[in-house]
Amino acid sequence: MGKIKNLFSTVSSRQGSYSLAMTAVVIGIVVFINLIAGRLPSSLKQIDISTNNIYEITDTSRDLLKDLDKGVDFTVLAEKSSADERIRNFIEKYAALSSHINVEWIDPVLHPSALTEYEAESDTIVASCPDTEKTTTVSFQDIITYDEMSYYTTGSLTESEFDGEGQLTSAVNYVTTDVSKTIYTVSGHGESSLPSSVTDLMEKSSFTTEELNLMMASSIPEDCDLLLFYAPSADISEDELNLLTSYMEDGGNVFFIQGEDLTDMPNFSSLMETYGLQPSQGYIADMQRSYQGNYYYIFPLLSVSGDLAENIESQMVLLANAHGFTEGTPARDTITLTPFMTTSSNSYAVTEDGNTEEGSYILGAAATENDSRFTVISSSSMIDETITSQFTNIENLSLFMNAVTANFDDVENLSIEAKSLQLENNTMQYTGLIGIVAIVGIPVIFLIYGLWRWIKRRKA
Repeated sequence: MGKIKNLFSTVSSRQGSYSLAMTAVVIGIVVFINLIAGRLPSSLKQIDISTNNIYEITDTSRDLLKDLDKGVDFTVLAEKSSADERIRNFIEKYAALSSHINVEWIDPVLHPSALTEYEAESDTIVASCPDTEKTTTVSFQDIITYDEMSYYTTGSLTESEFDGEGQLTSAVNYVTTDVSKTIYTVSGHGESSLPSSVTDLMEKSSFTTEELNLMMASSIPEDCDLLLFYAPSADISEDELNLLTSYMEDGGNVFFIQGEDLTDMPNFSSLMETYGLQPSQGYIADMQRSYQGNYYYIFPLLSVSGDLAENIESQMVLLANAHGFTEGTPARDTITLTPFMTTSSNSYAVTEDGNTEEGSYILGAAATENDSRFTVISSSSMIDETITSQFTNIENLSLFMNAVTANFDDVENLSIEAKSLQLENNTMQYTGLIGIVAIVGIPVIFLIYGLWRWIKRRKA
C-alpha cells in the first residue's frame, strides 16, 4: 500500500491524474452537448448551405405565417423514416414558423384506413383548417418534380425542381381564406396559351382560370374578376370593343399583353388611346439598357411601389422584341395612367423599313378609373418560358403576378416559384496549377516546418 501511495505522490503522477480528470470532464461535456443537440428540431440544428437554397423561406411565407390566426393541420400520409429527407426537414422547418401549424405523420401501411378517411394517396400532405372546414392535398411529387424529357434521353428521371415552400404556402392560404378570384383568358383572336409556369403560379394564389370567346359571348360573365388577353394576333370587332368598353365602365378589370404590332389592329389601338396610350410603330431598341449589346433585349426601368413592388429585389426584368407606347391624353379626366416599365431616353422605335424615332417609351402601364383597372404590357416575352426559364435570375414572373393581384384589394401575391435542383458545378481556371499546389506544395510546406522544429529541438 505504501508503494502505491508513493506512486501517486510524485509530480508526474499528479499531472497525469489531473489530465485524466480533465479529459473525463471534456468527454462528459461533449456527450451532454450532443444529447441536447440531438433533441433540437431540424429547423434549429440544420443550416442550408446548398447552392439552390431549397430550405430558404421567403418573407412572403413568413409574413403569411406570422399573421396566421387559424389552426392548420398538416397530416402527412407517409412512413416518416423512409420519406425523402428534404421533404421531411422542410415540413419541420416550415411548421416551426407558426404555433398554429400542427404536423402529424401517419404511416398508411400500418393505418391503411387513413387513405380512405382523408381521400388521398400515400406520400401526400393533407392540409386542413378546422375553422373554415376547407381541405387540400399536396403530393410529394408536386414538391420534388422530375424532368420527364430526361427519361427519353438518358433512360432515367432527373430531379428538376423543389417546390416545398410554394406548395405549402399555397395550401395554407387556400384552407384559411374564403377569397377566390376567377380570371377569364380571352380566345378567338389567335391568342397564345398561357405558359404552365404562369398557370402554376395562378393556382398557388388560388386563382381559377376559365376561357372566354368574346365572339360567342353576349356579355362578360358576372364572376369575371379579370379579363386577360395574351398575345392576340388579330383585332377585336366593333361589337367586342363596345362590350369591353361597357365592362370597364362598370368597374371591370382588363389585362392586355401585346403580341404582334397594333398597326393592323385599329380597335385594340382605339382601346389603348382611350386610356392614354399611343402605340408606337416598330420594335423598341434601347441603346443603354440592353442585354450584352442586343438592343432589342431590354431591361426596362421599373417604377414600382405598393403591390407592384412585392418580391422585386434585383429590379431586373427582361423583355425581347417589345413594342412600345408614348403617353397621350386619356379620353376622360377620371382616367389616371401610371407607367411602371419604361425604356431609357436613349431608345428608338425601329420599323421594318428602317425608319427610327428616338425617345423614351412605355413598356408597361396601368390605367385606373373608379374601380376599373386596365393593365398593358408591351411584349408577350414578359411571361414567355423561353425567357423566364433561360434567365432564372430575372423577375418577370414576380412582376407579372404582382400586376395581376394589384387588380384586387383583398388578394396578395402568394405565388412562390420552385427552386431548381439542377447541379451547379464550380468552374476554376488554371486547375492544373492549383492541383499541383494542393497535392505537392502543401505537404512539402508541412515537411519543411516539421524538419525545422526537429532541428531546433535537437540543438536545445
